[in-house]
Amino acid sequence: MDHHRIPPNTHVDLSKIESRYTGETSKKEGQAQLKKFRKELIDLQELLFAENKRQLLIVLQGIDTSGKDGTIRHVFGDVNPQGTRVVNFKVPTRHDLAHDYLWRVHQHTPAKGEIVIFNRSHYEDVLVVRVHNLVPNTVWSKRYLHINEFERLLADEGAIILKFLLHISKRTQAERFLARLDRPDKNWKFNPDDLEERKHWQDYQAAFEAMLSQTSTPWAPWYVIPSDRKWYRNLAVASVIVETLKGLDMQFPTAVPDIESYRGKLEAILADDPT
Repeated sequence: MDHHRIPPNTHVDLSKIESRYTGETSKKEGQAQLKKFRKELIDLQELLFAENKRQLLIVLQGIDTSGKDGTIRHVFGDVNPQGTRVVNFKVPTRHDLAHDYLWRVHQHTPAKGEIVIFNRSHYEDVLVVRVHNLVPNTVWSKRYLHINEFERLLADEGAIILKFLLHISKRTQAERFLARLDRPDKNWKFNPDDLEERKHWQDYQAAFEAMLSQTSTPWAPWYVIPSDRKWYRNLAVASVIVETLKGLDMQFPTAVPDIESYRGKLEAILADDPT
């Protein structure tokens, strides 16, 4: 689980992190392990919900086509939707912009017993804002500290925070754009503006590196997930989430006192009403 974790105060160079890494795991083995993790996650999510003491916030960041939607679908496809939410952060509205930049984020953080997945997040305010010079350097550069303290607040209130950067190569991105053109059922996902955004590739890499270097903390660690291989991406994210939840030593709430005494009452009800 620690292989892809970024230790605090680490200077990150994404060019030295292999986006096609799969370790010693084969695709067949990885898919079998993912199936096991998905089953475990069903039980762990139920336990988190029942215990109702802690909450899990998952942050997914990555450049276009890195696989945020696919990760959500393949890792969380089996969990109970009553205890899980996905929040997508798009361009801020005028109402959002009338508040501080974390205002729209805070209201979507998970309640106790809940899992919330941020598809993009508050980190857009040190990524796209930086790359496109939407606010001055003197403004966005202060936000690393703001975000660290915001996440510390959430952690102090019981939130478990796991952050994943889905790391792909520039070539893989081009291949995935082309795949959207090749498949009629994926044409709707292609946006010509994505090619314009691709011109800022190096600027985004620098912004990601600064984000990772300055905001991976003991209470909200970053994991850089090699994502050129979709099966490995899903496996790595699932393994971190499952192992983290297992490490919480969660317990079901104490049963109703003398619970067995209710068995006779319920059996009597069924005997009186055989239909």
